Amino acid sequence: MDLIRTIFQETLSDLSAMRVADAIDILIVAFLIYRVIMFVRKTNSYNLTKGILLLLVVLGASYVLQLHMINFLLRNAVELGLIAVVILFQPELRRLLERVGGSFTSSRAAASPVMETAIAQTVLACSDMSASRTGALIIFERRVRLSSIMNTGTLINSDVSAELVKNLFFNKAPLHDGAVIIRDGRIAAAGCVLPLTQSTNLSKELGMRHRAGIGLSEQSDAVVVIVSEETGAISMAMDGMLKRHLSPATLDKLLHAELIQAEDDRGFGTKALDWIKTAFKGERQ
Repeated sequence: MDLIRTIFQETLSDLSAMRVADAIDILIVAFLIYRVIMFVRKTNSYNLTKGILLLLVVLGASYVLQLHMINFLLRNAVELGLIAVVILFQPELRRLLERVGGSFTSSRAAASPVMETAIAQTVLACSDMSASRTGALIIFERRVRLSSIMNTGTLINSDVSAELVKNLFFNKAPLHDGAVIIRDGRIAAAGCVLPLTQSTNLSKELGMRHRAGIGLSEQSDAVVVIVSEETGAISMAMDGMLKRHLSPATLDKLLHAELIQAEDDRGFGTKALDWIKTAFKGERQ
């Protein structure tokens, strides 16, 4: 009992000496550690990370048990392994830095009237393409710029109209297999090639168009609208999560919520932490 009382008193003493800055520091570090763990668990680096943690556990055990030779070999392996980790995690680190940089350098969304028109015309086009079972992949760029993706397609720079969108995805049109990117309420490019998701937890019903849309949403904060060529179902991908079987009315509400209301509701305090939220958003299915 004396030991428990002593531990309890020491804990109270430490808590009483804690400053507000210390509590904020602990909460931020805990949040970052949590987001990193979730990020790793949702990627193909999960098994690799478990192997690294096992190596560190063995290293600690060799030190405690005074296994000098094993400890020497493992310490040198860990030192060299830091370089190997950077190489092995290069895709994840690149996506992380791109999202952090994009959250700092990107501008506000287009004026509401322009974006309102773009949303309305996109919903109308998706409704018609859903009825005719015309496959489509439409990207709404947000804070993270997609210039490298646009360079894989054909630059257009045109107002968004339902007829133009339907013509771009007409199955005999030269650009119908790629994605259309909408930047600041205007069609910036078409026929763009997107990265495929590496997730293995997707339904087998999803084809390459859906996998490409999810892949881009994992690597950026873009809002991706997908129309299935097989079923005509409308879906929306964002932050690696796919919402399927949307009605045109539901699609309209979701696009307004993400492209207009989300920007209007951003206050000064939330902008200061945007790079943390954007950089460490894990892939969710």
